[in-house]
Amino acid sequence: MHSIGILGVGHLAEAIVAGLMRARFDPGALLLSPRGKAAAVGAKFDIGLATDNTDLVRRSDLVLLAVRPAAAVAAVAGLPWRDEQTLVSACAGVRITDLAPAAAPARIVRIMPLTAAAIGASPTVIYPECVVAARLLQHLGSVIPLGSEADFEAATVSAAVYGWVQALIGESAAWSAAHGLDAGSARRLTAETFIAAGRMIAESREPIDTLLERLVTPGGITERGLDILSSHQSFAAWRAACDGVLAKLLG
Repeated sequence: MHSIGILGVGHLAEAIVAGLMRARFDPGALLLSPRGKAAAVGAKFDIGLATDNTDLVRRSDLVLLAVRPAAAVAAVAGLPWRDEQTLVSACAGVRITDLAPAAAPARIVRIMPLTAAAIGASPTVIYPECVVAARLLQHLGSVIPLGSEADFEAATVSAAVYGWVQALIGESAAWSAAHGLDAGSARRLTAETFIAAGRMIAESREPIDTLLERLVTPGGITERGLDILSSHQSFAAWRAACDGVLAKLLG
C-alpha cells in the first residue's frame, strides 16, 4: 500500500514532489495519477504511476488533490473512498462542502502550498488541523493551521500575493539592470532584499508599523519612495487586488 497518492500532476504537484524528494522523503511511499506531467515527474524521481484514479485511491491512505479548481469535484467523484482515508485538497476556492458529497466517507482537509515547496520554503495554510497532513507538509516549509474555512479563504489570497511579489522583484531587478547594475547582481540583490524584509517581520514580535518607523527617516530615501507610491494610490490598488482575489475565491 502506497501511503500518499497525488491526483493531478501539474506544476504545483511537481513542486511538492520536488520538495519531498529534497527532504529525502521515500519515493516508494508516493504514487502518481497517470495524466499531466506524471510520466516525466515519475521518471525523474523514481515514483510509480497508478493505472488510473480508481487504482490511485485504492492504494493510498492520503490523497493529495492538485487539479484545476473547476475540475476538482468531478476528479474525485465515483472513486472508491474509504472512511479511514484523508483527501487533502490544494484546489483554491473549492470548499469542503463542495467535495464532501463526491469523496464521502473520506476526511477532507484543505491546504494552500506555494511552488516554493520545491525548495522547502512554502508557508502552507491548512484547515482543519490534521496531524497526518501537517506531518507531510512540514517537509515543504512552515505549516500554518487556521481556525475556520473563512480564515482559509482569506489566507489563500497570499498565494496570489506570492506571484505579485515575484513580479515586483522582476520589475525592481529590471530597473536596476537598466541603470547599469549587472543583471545577475540585480536579480540576486532584489530577491534577497525581499527575503530580508520578510524575515525581519516574520522573526520579530514588534508591530510592523514600529519596524517601518525605524526605516523611514524624515527626508530620507525610504520616505521619498513611500510618498510617491502613496500619491499613485499604489497601496489602495494592492488592497483592491486582494479584495478582487477574495471575491473570486468566494464566488
